[in-house]
Amino acid sequence: MAATGTTPKKIRKVDGSSSGDADENRDFDPETQKSLEEIDACQNEIDALNEKASEEILKVEQKYNKLRKPFFEKRNDLIKKIPNFWVTAFVNHPQISAVLDEEEEECLHYLNKLEVEEFEDIKSGYRIKFFFDDNPYFENDVIVKEFHLGSSGDPASQSTTIKWKEGMDLNKKQKERQAQMKNNRKRGLELPRTFFSWFSDHGDASADDIAEVIKDDMWPNPLQYYLVPDIEVENGMEGDDDESEEEEVDDSVVVEEEDEDEEDAEAEEGGEEDVDEEDSFKKEDTEGERGDSHE
Repeated sequence: MAATGTTPKKIRKVDGSSSGDADENRDFDPETQKSLEEIDACQNEIDALNEKASEEILKVEQKYNKLRKPFFEKRNDLIKKIPNFWVTAFVNHPQISAVLDEEEEECLHYLNKLEVEEFEDIKSGYRIKFFFDDNPYFENDVIVKEFHLGSSGDPASQSTTIKWKEGMDLNKKQKERQAQMKNNRKRGLELPRTFFSWFSDHGDASADDIAEVIKDDMWPNPLQYYLVPDIEVENGMEGDDDESEEEEVDDSVVVEEEDEDEEDAEAEEGGEEDVDEEDSFKKEDTEGERGDSHE
């Protein structure tokens, strides 16, 4: 502020502004107050447009969900013709494979179909369906984990109760291993979560990273994870092998060339030595002849 001039008169902020209760006791000069009210009015217009955009985006998403559905169904029919498609895709996915133990991987060999189904009102939730062939682990032919908005408005989840066959409860086995580790150590180490413990866990639905990975990554394109080893070979491994072979060939050529150069150099040195010896013999013979003539 300049050293001279009158100090602007302060006035209390007008009640009713949407800037928040925390600013109700702040005072502004009339010009600033007017600008703030106009900014607030602009912000209300922007918020209204954002809300309208969200509604239209939702309608577009609902429209294309319906258009995609027959293709998802056709894809699932084709996937059923490929043995162990889903378990292979799961094992190849870095985040999903991190929660799979060996016995769960065996169980997922019986997984023949996966579906992600969004609710009609997409904002309200979705469900993940796992379809199984007859298997030695449980009676269910389909198990479902569902995410929805709870009564409080926060995300919540629920899942199918798995009817484990006798002695095959993988969650129970995991808990027994956990207890054994605690007994064997003074400070028991927590075992990492597993696939079926994730399926049965409803602690914090808003932070369910595995569900989000399945919905937003695995489900849209599982083929990329089924083909991960082949893709790596095509994009990198084969090329690396070719390069290494070329390097080996180049090295051998260099070595051979160096050997040839060394041999040539030795031959030249040997030739020079022979010439020197011949010259010395000739000199000796000449000197001998001269001595004889003097005598």
